[in-house]
Amino acid sequence: MRYLDPHIHCFSRTTDDYENMYLAGCRAVVEPSFWLGQPRTTAGTFRDYFNSILDFERARAADFGISHRCTIGLNPKESNDERLAAEVLEMLPEFMGRESVVAVGELGFDDITDAEERSLRAQIAMATEHNLPILVHTPHRDKHRGAILLMDILEDMGVDPNNAIIDHSTEETTKSILDRGFWAGHTVYPQTKLTPPRFANIFNEFGIERMLLNTSADWGKSDPLLVPKTLTHLEMRGADPAVLQKLVWDNPIQFFGKERMALPENGEPFDPVAANATHSSLRKDFV
Repeated sequence: MRYLDPHIHCFSRTTDDYENMYLAGCRAVVEPSFWLGQPRTTAGTFRDYFNSILDFERARAADFGISHRCTIGLNPKESNDERLAAEVLEMLPEFMGRESVVAVGELGFDDITDAEERSLRAQIAMATEHNLPILVHTPHRDKHRGAILLMDILEDMGVDPNNAIIDHSTEETTKSILDRGFWAGHTVYPQTKLTPPRFANIFNEFGIERMLLNTSADWGKSDPLLVPKTLTHLEMRGADPAVLQKLVWDNPIQFFGKERMALPENGEPFDPVAANATHSSLRKDFV
């Protein structure tokens, strides 16, 4: 079964991960901009990072047969450094029209501060101006309150709920998200967020309408193969494979938009020779 992981931080993964993802059925990914694990101290580091996921990461994925798209934004955790955030917000519009950018994100809340809300509102306005959907990060702590506040802000700013994913949803938030017409993104992890059995319970209750499944697969304890592993778990519990195919391929393409995603009809050609050449030394393009 082919699948699209709509939220995965490939920047944190190895080429072996790409190869294993391809063998498991992955043919496309969306990589949101995110926090790299330690504070960045200059705006230039954000520029370099954005260019990395726009250019090098896209080439690296394609060599392993996977189409790579991304979202661009200032994450909520780093919005609290307001001096730096102001510089990053100023540079963001120049990236939003770039090829392979399919949404603004990931935006949202970390500690639910005033600074995070100001950054969020500024980027929602940019997304509206550039006609891009929005990928929203719900906080790890106080998730339900954060999710409700995020949806209130999106509605207050006139965002069509069908154009926003409220991601990292769990049992305490999925119903509220779907009831208000937003897309509910679900992140499966080995231990935290959602496990495959927990997602299976959500799937059995709510089905696949405006539902997404992803791995995030960042630098923490995570697994870039948890989408296909979760599909296997769902099949073992009696789920219809045709319904699962819609969940992990049709749904993310519907949200981001077929034209915006612009996936090659026959997929990216898997070229292990090019992959080995690319990743044994940097291409001249990126030196």
